[in-house]
Amino acid sequence: MPNSHPAAADGARPPQGPPAPDLEPVTGGTGGNPVPAEGRSTRPHPTPTSTPAALEAHLQVAHPHFRLDITLTAAPGDVVALLGPNGAGKTTALRALAGLTPLTDGHLRLDGTDLTRTPPENRPVGVVFQDYLLFPHLTALDNVAFGPRCQGASKAESRARATEWLTRMGLADHMTARPRRLSGGQAQRVALARALATNPRLLLLDEPLAALDARTRLDVRAELRRHLAEFEAVAVLVTHDPLDAMVLADRLVVVEHGEVVQEGSPSDIARHPRTDYIARLVGLNLYKGRADGHTVRLDSGPTITTTEMLSGPVFVAFPPSAVTLFRDPPTGSSARNHWRCEVAGLETHGDQIRADLTGELPLAADLTTVAAAELDLHPGSVVWATVKATQTHAYPA
Repeated sequence: MPNSHPAAADGARPPQGPPAPDLEPVTGGTGGNPVPAEGRSTRPHPTPTSTPAALEAHLQVAHPHFRLDITLTAAPGDVVALLGPNGAGKTTALRALAGLTPLTDGHLRLDGTDLTRTPPENRPVGVVFQDYLLFPHLTALDNVAFGPRCQGASKAESRARATEWLTRMGLADHMTARPRRLSGGQAQRVALARALATNPRLLLLDEPLAALDARTRLDVRAELRRHLAEFEAVAVLVTHDPLDAMVLADRLVVVEHGEVVQEGSPSDIARHPRTDYIARLVGLNLYKGRADGHTVRLDSGPTITTTEMLSGPVFVAFPPSAVTLFRDPPTGSSARNHWRCEVAGLETHGDQIRADLTGELPLAADLTTVAAAELDLHPGSVVWATVKATQTHAYPA
């Protein structure tokens, strides 16, 4: 895994003077065997086509105050996003896949090969770290050529492959630039090119857009999605940003407290959240209760009327935009659901005001600044919240 470095195993940056790509070739790369330069194409291929990529991993890592225990599987071409709050175990999982954190138990198989005890440098894995970890004294070209050079490719072939990848990334005019002369988006693309230049069978991306400003993030996200769509092996993305996950990944794996709490397609996760964390991510009010026909008695006491006719344990969700607020008990509203609440807080949410409400049913409500002013909302205000049954969504728990 040429994109890693022994110093990176404990979170440190690589030293300022790694072997430059024009030194003698070294043994390394996949399986630890030299890769002969003769007869190899200089055209970059995201993955070899002889063996289909497949990831099968059961990652168990035990720390004194934390335990990771998750299972991951991925088919060729899959982009899987590990999503979860800080401290959930996402980065530990990524480091375990890279070999930087040893497994306490479990296994890791890639393309049918057991990599559980394989050292990081011998794994067919490319990594794009959160802050990219580009070698500061090397040009963009030599940063990308470093990986193939470590795999045993000649200086000429390594640079030819690096040139191809940087051109594909739209960086043909920046090959001689050192990292300090690159913008955040350019540095991110150099790091991605460096990871892909080694033809990895598993690509790991640790918060790849976190270091970018909002405008650059928008552009680079679109570019990254295009490159991942072309990647034929397995890619695993770690992020806490739901938009990055929804846009970049084919499948989401939500991790909380070291365990998988939900997984599925982005649309399924957004439609059927199963924890408060996921509901907040996708912007929904979520409750759990027991259904009897169209009525759901929540665990916290109140009831919600829904259009779905169900029986037994269920979740009920609705967006903050479905909530209408009144200062007095509503008399002409057609909404079947209404609760007496108190404003706990107000904050700007895009071009609207989000009200945090407590009382009979804790919930979030979105309203315009004009509506908030007309209602004279402030912390401590008593309001009535209504939601139409047609705007709720109930599904089995």
